[in-house]
Amino acid sequence: MKKEEMDLLFQETFDHNDYRLFFAPGRINLIGEHTDYNGGHVFPCAITYGTYALVSKRKDNAIRLYSENFPEEGLIEFDLTNLQYDTKHSWANYAKGMINYLKQAGYKIENGLDILIHGNIPNGAGLSSSASIELVIGIALEKLFNLDIERIEFVKIGQQVENNFIGVNSGIMDQFAIGMGKKDFGMLLNCQTLACEYAPIQLHQHHIVIMNTNKRRTLADSKYNERKSECEEALEVLKKVTNINSLGELTEGTFENVKNYLPNEIIQRRVQHVVSENSRTLKALRALKANDLHEFGQLMDASHCSLRDDYEVTGKELDTLVETAWNQKGVIGARMTGAGFGGCAIAIVEKEQVEQFIDKVGAIYKEKIGYEATFYVASIGDGARELTEEEDK
Repeated sequence: MKKEEMDLLFQETFDHNDYRLFFAPGRINLIGEHTDYNGGHVFPCAITYGTYALVSKRKDNAIRLYSENFPEEGLIEFDLTNLQYDTKHSWANYAKGMINYLKQAGYKIENGLDILIHGNIPNGAGLSSSASIELVIGIALEKLFNLDIERIEFVKIGQQVENNFIGVNSGIMDQFAIGMGKKDFGMLLNCQTLACEYAPIQLHQHHIVIMNTNKRRTLADSKYNERKSECEEALEVLKKVTNINSLGELTEGTFENVKNYLPNEIIQRRVQHVVSENSRTLKALRALKANDLHEFGQLMDASHCSLRDDYEVTGKELDTLVETAWNQKGVIGARMTGAGFGGCAIAIVEKEQVEQFIDKVGAIYKEKIGYEATFYVASIGDGARELTEEEDK
């Protein structure tokens, strides 16, 4: 959607066009999967797909929201004095939650708002459109009401909205990557301490290709909960024989010494994945700091194998995409990203090979799975911000 089209839609919806423009990206996790709830490291980055918000202050208490992505919902209206969760307000609850929790934290938001949302994150792709909405509203409130708020506090409030207002028990990675992202950098995030180290990702001759399976993720939630409980069971056993508070604290050497205490081979493989994946995130940081993209690609490949064989969260669709990607010319590395059982995979591909890569992987996927995958070429971008005229899309 072009800037002129957003202008026109805002004018038609709110009968004026006195707004400011804000943007929050989506995110992908480059490596470090199912490590977050185990107290390990993740390695996300912000991408150039995301959520645009055209926002204007009102003189009264009315908050009016319209999403170009959900026109069937129409104009959603509520009052600044009534910020309770309401199922009828669907997607607007993410915005309502941010307003509510910032007010509860003591920040003065004393006027209503007109808000137009346009997102270009593929729906249901697992690139975190919900956190993107939360953070774009947060940055708009900060700028419009001159709030003095640390970015990390924004990030934490976004997670509280997700956990307590919306009721989704997710970690902090999504909001952190979207709030703290830097153009051309990935970030190694310690999910326990929130310590973060940035690493340059120099993709001069390459693109990141996001490959959406387009599979309904029917298994993702149940298997996620199953894996989480398997890891919790393992942690309780290992706490009795080693001094750890999370599986993320286990080194590969320590795990070798204590793995036979675990009750069965399945639990051993689950912990094997967590420990090896956490180690891969640290190796990824070193590889990128040394500008060794090929080493990083090999770590991505190994990550997928571990998620497929030890953690068992990939499934036929993701395996077909990734294993087909490995066989294409110009591919440095590929892996699933996200919870698994659907959603997306990512590949790092030489620029001149991208078109052929998409054609070939797409054709093989359709032949084997029976329906099409969707492909997006992404760049690594900055985190949530107000857009200047130069950045307007």
